[in-house]
Amino acid sequence: MSIALVSTIAELQAATAALLRQRAGQETVPEEAASQRKPAGTLGLVPTMGALHAGHAELARTAVAENSVVVATVFINPLQFGDPADLARYPRTTEADLALLEQAGVDFMFAPDVAQMYPNGEPSVRITAGKAGEMFEGASRPGHFDGALTIVAKLLHVGMPETGLAAPDTAGRPSYRAYFGQKDAQQLALVRAMVAELNFPVEIVAVPIVRDEDGLALSSRNRFLSAEERESALVLSRALRLLKRRADAHEPLDTASAEELVRSAPGVELDYLEVVDPRTLAVRAENCQDTPFTGEALVLIAAKVGPVRLIDNMLLG
Repeated sequence: MSIALVSTIAELQAATAALLRQRAGQETVPEEAASQRKPAGTLGLVPTMGALHAGHAELARTAVAENSVVVATVFINPLQFGDPADLARYPRTTEADLALLEQAGVDFMFAPDVAQMYPNGEPSVRITAGKAGEMFEGASRPGHFDGALTIVAKLLHVGMPETGLAAPDTAGRPSYRAYFGQKDAQQLALVRAMVAELNFPVEIVAVPIVRDEDGLALSSRNRFLSAEERESALVLSRALRLLKRRADAHEPLDTASAEELVRSAPGVELDYLEVVDPRTLAVRAENCQDTPFTGEALVLIAAKVGPVRLIDNMLLG
């Protein structure tokens, strides 16, 4: 089956419900290949804003491997843009996105317009990210995470057809999963908190960062880097790897020296480099400078490289 492009909520829910019912009765994998069998009647959702690259392809492939039906959404959410010029500049690559998702095995690409998602105009009721949404990326982009959580909440609801998917399957596995990249670590943590605190019937699955061979984390913004700026941008992943080596050796992290490394690269303006709790995003004051590192942590980094703002992160411990 080739991928289907749908643009309305009603069409999406009807089509996914029909395909789930169809595939629930088509369990034809031989018993000797049972380990490769995908759970029947399970739905995977991959929310994106388009301009897809190999990192998104990995999200899609992971979802396809773990679910019987997969929907990828492509919606450029105006609530996440503080500057209308940034919204206007955001790449629109529908045909290329459709081709990438089809190659990954996705069943449906849901690409609604703004009126479909916000039929009454800008919503008066939104999800609030709270204090954790005001730090780091939230400090640079006020209101960004409120907009992100609002659209994710809507997509999680409209993406689930009326087929009893809220309940686990007979083996106790979750029947509805949504896939997010570790690259946007702050967004991932906030989505997990929203789902847990508001009892959404969905499992949030994190997919590791995909990097180019030189170590640069894949991003739709990388296309705006010149060759010289791209070379300078590699200092972000070098600084993260330096801190990971220290953490693995249970040495003091000495984040100040990692910050100096980033600032030494030409054309790079460091915004922040912080070591935080992976779940709460609270800054870890201990084990970061003068004492041996123990436990788990997440390093967040953001910097402007020429005109392009980049983010990256790495799990420690």
